[in-house]
Amino acid sequence: MLAAGSADSTTGFAALSEVCGAYWHPLYAFARKLGHAPADAQDLVQGFFMTLIERRFLDRADAEKGRFRSFLLGAFKKHLGKERERASAQKRSGAHPHLSLDVENLEGRLAHQLATSQTPESLFERAWGVAMLDEAMRRLQSECKRSGRLALFKQIQPCLEGDPGAARYAEIAQRLGTTEGTIAVTVRRMRRRYLELLRTVILQTVGSPAEVEEELRHLLSVLRG
Repeated sequence: MLAAGSADSTTGFAALSEVCGAYWHPLYAFARKLGHAPADAQDLVQGFFMTLIERRFLDRADAEKGRFRSFLLGAFKKHLGKERERASAQKRSGAHPHLSLDVENLEGRLAHQLATSQTPESLFERAWGVAMLDEAMRRLQSECKRSGRLALFKQIQPCLEGDPGAARYAEIAQRLGTTEGTIAVTVRRMRRRYLELLRTVILQTVGSPAEVEEELRHLLSVLRG
């Protein structure tokens, strides 16, 4: 994530696009929980990321001083406090990362959380955890696609996501023309790879590898809560 501070380089721009893609969901959820309407929340998040670029705020993100998500949420709170009116009037430019905001789908996922008494900060944390899992799953899907195993991935993805009703290995094996044992072994291997990718995603948001396990435990506790 720190590479995103170098927005002048190709690598930095790509990293910045990843930051936007990974964190728009948690920040959108935070804004919605504060009471902003969907369109306003979308504008606020979009404007915030543009401000990060224009003012090079990511240059200030020091991994040694805390979690990246904490830095980002603190910066977003300041943005909400100082630039609400400016955020809704931000101009979209091709020079900035383009966010494909699937607001309708996200609103469906947020419906229950928005109706609870949890704080905006708690909702942000939960949305952050979901975003990390989604990114790890996206990377696993990309790997499977590159290796010609996309059809296999799509069949066993529900098992990887913990759906108890999906662990019918015999049915999956029949659909794919293989054995139940083969599917069971493949699921175990993909689960291990999924966890490895999740650790890689988390590593990009903390100061050192030593913090990954602590952050992973925090992620799991947030999602259980």
